[in-house]
Amino acid sequence: MGRMKEERMMGRMKGRGWLVVGLGALLLGGCGHRDVGKEESIKAFDIDFNWGEGGPNGFAKPGLWADANPADHIKWYEDLGCNMIQTFAVSCNGYAWYKNGIVPEQPGLKYDFLTEMVKLGHKKNMKVFGYFCAGANTKWGLDHPDLSYGIPANPHIPFTTQYLDYLCASIEDAIKKTGMDGFMVDWLWNPGATMEPYPPLKWIECEKVMFSELMNQPFPGIDKITPETEHQFRRKAIDRCWKRIRETAKRTDPDCLIWLTCCQVTGKDVIGSDMFKEADLLMNEGGDLESVEKIRPMVGKHTRLLTCLANWNKQDAAEIVPGAIKANIGLYGFTKPGANSLLPPIDSYLSKSLDSFKGDDRNIAALARAYKELPSGYIKK
Repeated sequence: MGRMKEERMMGRMKGRGWLVVGLGALLLGGCGHRDVGKEESIKAFDIDFNWGEGGPNGFAKPGLWADANPADHIKWYEDLGCNMIQTFAVSCNGYAWYKNGIVPEQPGLKYDFLTEMVKLGHKKNMKVFGYFCAGANTKWGLDHPDLSYGIPANPHIPFTTQYLDYLCASIEDAIKKTGMDGFMVDWLWNPGATMEPYPPLKWIECEKVMFSELMNQPFPGIDKITPETEHQFRRKAIDRCWKRIRETAKRTDPDCLIWLTCCQVTGKDVIGSDMFKEADLLMNEGGDLESVEKIRPMVGKHTRLLTCLANWNKQDAAEIVPGAIKANIGLYGFTKPGANSLLPPIDSYLSKSLDSFKGDDRNIAALARAYKELPSGYIKK
């Protein structure tokens, strides 16, 4: 067998079981199947390479943090107490975090970052996920201005067949070359939309072609598009994108886990869609537990639910963390790295009280205590 195939098999045997934790979790055998069991406690985090300075929009310029050291990152996640890491296959600037792929790597990429994260993470019994942003990719927008709403730092890509071919080829390539356990799909939204009320579509020429493909009729003209017709089109566009992503991933590696994140899980473009039933993991990035419970009846029997702590969603970590644990909802957090591509050592989050922190630092401090099974009031002496 080839070297990568052999390494991936060894990774499954050695590193894809989960740690036993005292929150009612079960130890999963690490032999060959990357199931996400219903009782295990998901403890995830992402040092987020999407956002940063120097680019033409809010996304990081190509090559920012290209010297990130996988060993240092794995240690930070291990110290936090993670059993799941979300890092990057391709970030929103459109460049890859692994080498020798079909997508150009981050300029100056020092290490084969994602591939090494997977190898090192498996040695620590951590699952390692890549990342693709379905709705935004600065490089794609610059390279294909006729197939994009420009390059704002929000969803700007219509899900044309040309784009889906590119996205799915990228996904297949990353699965084969990095051995990642799965990947997060972000911003599976129509252009301009993440939260209701959604802005109307612009109906650029490529969307008129999409209309004919998805609605089985010629584009009738913008003045003939009713709100109900646009709503149907929007859902069909998302559904086609999801199905292409899922088919590609499961064909390439049947055990590949697909983690869908959504900042408004009750939004009318997505609620009750097939992807809620078919995703392996489904996360409410908005963070509130009420929305998670609203969609619980809509998900598949195998689907794990997660919630998110991040500065933008303004959730109270002291409330969300114990509530999620009680409801068997997985926990996840993310924040932009510091200048050295990392965040402060975990001990710095444990050496002061939870209430002494603000924003993402407070979220990390709360997650560190929960992930390490420490009381919320714990202070390291």
